[in-house]
Amino acid sequence: MEQHVITEVKNQLGIITLDRAPALNSLSLAMVRDITRTLLSWRDDANITAVVMRSNSEKAFCAGGDIRFFYQKGSANVMQGGALIEDFFTEEYALNHLVHHYPKPYIAFMDGIVRGGGMGIAQAGPTCRLRIVTERTKMAMPEVAIGLFPDVGGGYFLSRATGVCGTYLGVTGETIAAADAIYADLADVFIPSSALAALLEHCVQCSANKDIRHNIKEFAASYNNETAGDPASSRLVQERTAIDQHFSHNSVEAILESLKSDSSEFVQKTLAVMQKRSPLMMSVTLEQIRRSQAMSIEDCLRMERNLVRRCFEHGEVIEGVRALVIDKDHQPKWNPSSVAAVSSDMVQHFFEPAWPEYAHPLNNFYAA
Repeated sequence: MEQHVITEVKNQLGIITLDRAPALNSLSLAMVRDITRTLLSWRDDANITAVVMRSNSEKAFCAGGDIRFFYQKGSANVMQGGALIEDFFTEEYALNHLVHHYPKPYIAFMDGIVRGGGMGIAQAGPTCRLRIVTERTKMAMPEVAIGLFPDVGGGYFLSRATGVCGTYLGVTGETIAAADAIYADLADVFIPSSALAALLEHCVQCSANKDIRHNIKEFAASYNNETAGDPASSRLVQERTAIDQHFSHNSVEAILESLKSDSSEFVQKTLAVMQKRSPLMMSVTLEQIRRSQAMSIEDCLRMERNLVRRCFEHGEVIEGVRALVIDKDHQPKWNPSSVAAVSSDMVQHFFEPAWPEYAHPLNNFYAA
């Protein structure tokens, strides 16, 4: 089997490089397993002092999970494909949990496209993480565009983003740049892509230091004047008032009505984008983010594992991937077809337990 995860150790620095450029480093089950196996082996290795997660592609850090795989296996019968989908999400979320609680400095080079599953292996817990963005960063949790929801711990980190920016990003699936990511607390420092090779060498040289993250921040300080990484230049800053006004509502229908009352260019563009998304999954996503505000990462991931089972039972994700990725007709037949037709019962069904508590695939998650 072709390897898409390269691992190496340099001067006590563990380096994981995603190497599936033709697929924009979309995560396969094999890649999830390779990353997990590596992180577990390095976690308790005293000779490894820090970890860097990076990509060999100039286009993408990681574009998410392999949605073609989801379509192929989700369209097959349970024996042919269902078990592999179950394995993928259970093991991916276990990896997200491992990353969140990783006990050593965990540094993500979020250069290029960072979507979905890519966010899940970058948005580590605040104790040890350092998230680096560049002028090429294109960050999104765009799952509502394919009939899914922002998983991989998305409910956790979106609900904790600045203001209600996470609600806006989750419900619309919109893409943001480096300055936006830093402002929203979805990234920590900006470094131009031209300096990434020098940064990696810097990480190798200072890997044995007590706080490699501090060393990286000092390295990044010389780029503080770069507009691309300045939170003050963020589109989210410029539109923060509108975002807070419209996305503080607790139903998608109310959000849409609020947006319709605002004739500004940003709001009208946002309204047009939402009219293309899955009405049902926008509603599920809003409920997910609201619930996640008071939940631990463990409970968020358990909830999301339940939600993903419901998504494949319903079939919305299969239709979304068909329309946007397989047939590329960009005309998904959403069910229901409008937000007005989405009932509270439909949304709440997604949150009803798919398993008894003792049998939940992630019931072994405990807070570290």
